[in-house]
Amino acid sequence: MSNAAKNRERIVVVGNGMVGHKFIDTLINDHRDQYEIITFSEESRLAYDRVQLSGYFSGKSADDLALTDASYYQENGIHFVLNDKVTQLDHVNNQVVTASGRVEPYDKLVLATGSFPFVPPIPGNDKAHCHVYRTIDDLEKITASGAQSRVGVVIGGGLLGLEAANALTHLGLETHVVEFAPRLMAVQLDEGGGKLLRRKIEALGVQVHTEKATTEIIDGETCRYRMNFADGSFLETDTIVFSAGIRPQDELARQFGLTIGERGGIVINNQCQTSVENIYAIGECALWDNKIFGLVAPGYQMAKVTASHISGGDACFTGADMSTKLKLLGVDVASIGDVHGNTPGAQSYTYNDEIEQIYKRLIVSADGKKIVGAVLVGDAEAYGTLLQTLLNDMTLPENPSVLILPNHGDESAGSGLGIDALPDSASICSCFDVTKGDIKQAVAAGCTTMSDLKTSTKASTGCGGCSALAKQVLESELSNLGFEVNNDLCEHFSYSRQQLADIVRVKKITHFDQLLESHGQGLGCEICKPTVGSILASYWNDYVLDDQHMELQDTNDIYLGNMQKDGTYSVVPRIAGGEITPDKLIVLGQVAKEFDLYTKITGGQRVDLFGAQLHELPIIWKKLIDAGFETGHAYGKSVRTVKSCVGSTWCRYGVKDSVGFAIDIENRYKGLRSPHKLKFAVSGCTRECAEAQTKDVGIIATDKGWNLYVCGNGGMRPRHGDLFATDLNDQQLQQTIDRFLMFYIRTADRLQRTSVWLENLDGGLDYLKSVIIEDSLGIASELENEMAHNVKQYQCEWKTTIENPEKLKRFQHFINSKAIDDHLEFTTEREQRFPHSKLNNNQIDVVELTEI
Repeated sequence: MSNAAKNRERIVVVGNGMVGHKFIDTLINDHRDQYEIITFSEESRLAYDRVQLSGYFSGKSADDLALTDASYYQENGIHFVLNDKVTQLDHVNNQVVTASGRVEPYDKLVLATGSFPFVPPIPGNDKAHCHVYRTIDDLEKITASGAQSRVGVVIGGGLLGLEAANALTHLGLETHVVEFAPRLMAVQLDEGGGKLLRRKIEALGVQVHTEKATTEIIDGETCRYRMNFADGSFLETDTIVFSAGIRPQDELARQFGLTIGERGGIVINNQCQTSVENIYAIGECALWDNKIFGLVAPGYQMAKVTASHISGGDACFTGADMSTKLKLLGVDVASIGDVHGNTPGAQSYTYNDEIEQIYKRLIVSADGKKIVGAVLVGDAEAYGTLLQTLLNDMTLPENPSVLILPNHGDESAGSGLGIDALPDSASICSCFDVTKGDIKQAVAAGCTTMSDLKTSTKASTGCGGCSALAKQVLESELSNLGFEVNNDLCEHFSYSRQQLADIVRVKKITHFDQLLESHGQGLGCEICKPTVGSILASYWNDYVLDDQHMELQDTNDIYLGNMQKDGTYSVVPRIAGGEITPDKLIVLGQVAKEFDLYTKITGGQRVDLFGAQLHELPIIWKKLIDAGFETGHAYGKSVRTVKSCVGSTWCRYGVKDSVGFAIDIENRYKGLRSPHKLKFAVSGCTRECAEAQTKDVGIIATDKGWNLYVCGNGGMRPRHGDLFATDLNDQQLQQTIDRFLMFYIRTADRLQRTSVWLENLDGGLDYLKSVIIEDSLGIASELENEMAHNVKQYQCEWKTTIENPEKLKRFQHFINSKAIDDHLEFTTEREQRFPHSKLNNNQIDVVELTEI
């Protein structure tokens, strides 16, 4: 060890969860070389995002959830030990001992041991398929059980219990929630909010059982287990998940002499110090003012206070607001302050719309001047404003009810509750402690977009609950400083994509040169050409390789295939709804074998063929088209796939023909060009085997019709779709989708996914519903007609191409020769051919690589 290392203060962090990692990250950012840090984790992995844990069941991997990795710690000199629990604490000699016998001395010790799930002492709670919902390892066990189960039960109807129920539905299980209290989320919601939440969750297929006390778990008759209840009723299930609350993980501190609260938790002061001066406790293991804080934001505050105190600062922890906003099984829920109205003299305003299924309750002080609490279910848009009004002790307007009534924007104007009325100290993002003042400084330093703001301040990159409020502050500050955000598409067009789309539609412009001459300047560029190409295709659906459109296409569209890293192309025929005949499967196999193509079944239920050379594309597609295939548009910003389960045709749980409907809508929208790619899914029941809620358009069958979800995304920024309409018949569903898609095409920005588009749409989901369902703008008929024209104009671009000898000339490697490219190198693995670049990772330059 160097002399410098010997002189550094040594800090041991027990626990490497979100809060333990936050402490480490904070300390090294401010004092990188001042401390020697070692952290212990009982788990096999470093810190990951427990807040987004349910994302594991909608496609996120452990790597996606990771908050750090070994290389980051190594680069910053952080020592870490995995799979080893600290079992002894010697605060006299300042050292800890682990289960493996490892002894580590410390100058300062930080206990970030978190909490553990409480499992009620029910006889039979230790059976093989009984689990808790806490770690990634727990989720892996639940997944394994789910694969062998038909029915799943969650014991506990709180926040984590509903997250666990969501996980079971993703696994395709018939899902039940059993709760001892008379309503769901009894701590966070009042009676009215809990009642509506139950109604909305039951509408999604999750069965809720309240006021049920489980007395024992025994072997079942129709399922693996039987849960007997105190009232004499019972429920049979194959898998059980306990989510009945948490308890502070204070065992180590308790055994070795630190002061513990009467009901558990390591007692700390305002500097997060325990009863032993050089030992700190942070997060869910810590007890401050006889309170345990079970949210991540207070834990982050404790981490920052501890880092400050260790390094000589004066920060203090003086408690934390426990308000929360979340989405449970697709339902918006928010809880602020005193939700039960226990404050002496408290009064309340209640808005309850049973038709739209929205419940809002605003609780105010006895004099009606201050917010005491609020409950929002079904529509949580007002959360940011209400929370900041409470936290900053702001005076309410003369009629506080306008804060929860629909369309209150004009009525509340001048009420003093706008963004400008918030003080600079107002906390906008509690996860990363970003204030309004921090955002103002970021704008002054050059931030003009949410992307800039996230990079600069990390606001809205944690739980995401503050994104709307952060955007409002950003836009308000830009306006106050006189900034004018330039939405011009590029230097050649002084219009946004939305404005250009309107110009093209209204003036019936059909080619780029015509638009450039009338509304642009110059020759165009790599931004405006493909954008205008997409707009033209969206409205008129002409053949994209017509001479007048050729210059607008990128590499993938020009060759009607995705260029891969080795210069070959993918071949992706459409397999509508995932349904395919044996004869067509045989053709795909024969083609793949003849041209030695790598073959893969995709998550979108079709077969991708990789490794085709340019000159082979027309030959391959001729064979496929002769067999009845069409282009799958995998190369375009267009409708890709409509995923489906087997539905009522085969599945005993299916209530509608999901396959048949998936085929119908895929055939309707195939070829539709849009600002970004589009993915659909149709599930035949609420077990959701097609994962419809992670798609741009998701359709789920119920016994009353179809439920429609929109603007989901399972890609780089995973987002569950929002429930848009319920109980639709086939005609209503198609009509609603027609309108939705054409409105998106009209108004979205270049390369903007539906999920991001909705997040940035003024008025959000409510406004979108008013336009699409209620026809508030009077354009519904126009949107339907535009879609009908688009559908009528459809053509298989590959069929058109192979029938045109002039277009086929493009599919050769050299302009003046029919020679082929014989420089490609391949290797063989798992009986398939791979590009040699798989081994050396060399890549060629391409215009664009589009995800299939």
